[in-house]
Amino acid sequence: MARKKARETFIETELIFAYAMTNRLSDLEEFISGPNHAQIQQVGDRCFEKGMYDAAKLLYNNVSNFAKLAITLVHLGEYQGAVDAARKANSTRTWKEVCFACVDHNEFRLAQMCGLHIVVHADELEELINYYQNRGYFEELIQLLEAALGLERAHMGMFTELAILYSKYKPSKMREHLELFWSRVNIPKVLRAAEQAHLWAELVFLYDKYEEYDNAITAMMAHPTEAWRENHFKDVITKVANIELYYKAVQFYLDFKPMLLNDLLVVLSPRLDHTRTVTHFVKSNHLKLVKPYLRSVQNNNNKAINEALNNLLIEEEDFVGLRSSIDAFDNFDNIALAQRLEKHELIEFRRISAYLFKGNNRWKQAVELCKKDRLFRDAMQYAGESRSSEIAEELLEWFLDSDLFECFGACLYQCYDLLKPDVIMELAWRHNIMDFAMPFMIQVVRELSIKVDKLEQSENIRSSDERSDQTQPIVYEPQPMLMLTAGPGMMAPSYGAGYGGYAAGYGGYAGM
Repeated sequence: MARKKARETFIETELIFAYAMTNRLSDLEEFISGPNHAQIQQVGDRCFEKGMYDAAKLLYNNVSNFAKLAITLVHLGEYQGAVDAARKANSTRTWKEVCFACVDHNEFRLAQMCGLHIVVHADELEELINYYQNRGYFEELIQLLEAALGLERAHMGMFTELAILYSKYKPSKMREHLELFWSRVNIPKVLRAAEQAHLWAELVFLYDKYEEYDNAITAMMAHPTEAWRENHFKDVITKVANIELYYKAVQFYLDFKPMLLNDLLVVLSPRLDHTRTVTHFVKSNHLKLVKPYLRSVQNNNNKAINEALNNLLIEEEDFVGLRSSIDAFDNFDNIALAQRLEKHELIEFRRISAYLFKGNNRWKQAVELCKKDRLFRDAMQYAGESRSSEIAEELLEWFLDSDLFECFGACLYQCYDLLKPDVIMELAWRHNIMDFAMPFMIQVVRELSIKVDKLEQSENIRSSDERSDQTQPIVYEPQPMLMLTAGPGMMAPSYGAGYGGYAAGYGGYAGM
């Protein structure tokens, strides 16, 4: 009645509220659809506060307040409508309220639709994740984040949180996720999660991508069953900054993968301290295990490597390999090795001992060792190379004392330029073996004849030069001087006429 007399805002507003209180929704809808001056928004809020959601729904819908409408629909259980209203409202707060309501009522499909609009905001992501986790909906949360990865506005937090969720609830899927999206996750944060979940393989993978190679190697050695992979280990070990990890890796391979140790050493060889490495294996008594490594790095001519490999070859009685090693690489204690081999039970190693003595100019020891082992050829060769007449003569006398006349003859040939003819002739005469010395004597006579012939030739040349010098005068005679022809009127007086005049005068005197 009051409205018919005066169309005032207060009256119309209270009328609408009265319709709502008496649940006359059809009258309410008819009233607000027509012209009115009521404050519909205010009435809607009053109805919402009093729990009259049906009336509030009509009122909010009338004024297009989709944010409040969505919440009202949630209270009414109309979740699909709430999602549609939230989409029209396009408010993060509205999406959160609708999403949480859907989660509480197990409407996970609709909750996911809402969640896709929330996770793109990094500030809201943590609250959403906690809401799901606190209620135990881990699977649904993972599905939500998986669906969100394809969004255009996907950010690092989404990839990171999904990786953390995988580490907690689906560890089998974490490796695949990291291989695809490692560049888009917050690696330090995921590293902590992987370590807490004891996902060592994934931890090593992240350390590698984060360029923390030292930690990666340490993790692989600490958890070899899950984290160690041969090729990966060898790739990463070359990038570490702490050199001490090399030697820890060597010990790790000794303990767990001894058959692959040489492959590791070859990879590390450019940066290893070979002396320290060899010392380590000697102390642990595993030198034989790394023989291929010693072979591969012997080109460096390192003393420790050479001595270690030579010791191995002696133990294996490989005299051919030892001789090759000695000839190719000389950086080792020659005298110590020679003295060690001097008493070896195998003659070939004693022969190498004599060879080492020879190489260090210990000729007498080398020859004596060859004489002891009856290595006649080596003895003659070393005596000839020594350039010592004393050693050569002692060897000849030893051959004669041992009745080795053939060796005596051979030694004369080998040491020919070191021997004196008179000594050889005396020795041969005393032992009645002139036949063995005769080739030597013939050669000596031949050389003497050649020298005499050369001297005679030189003397003849000198004599002829002297004779030619004597026929040539010391001072050359002067040549006659040429006279100059006199010109006209410059004739010299004739001395003949004068003499004639004087002669005539003399005649006059005679006439007187």
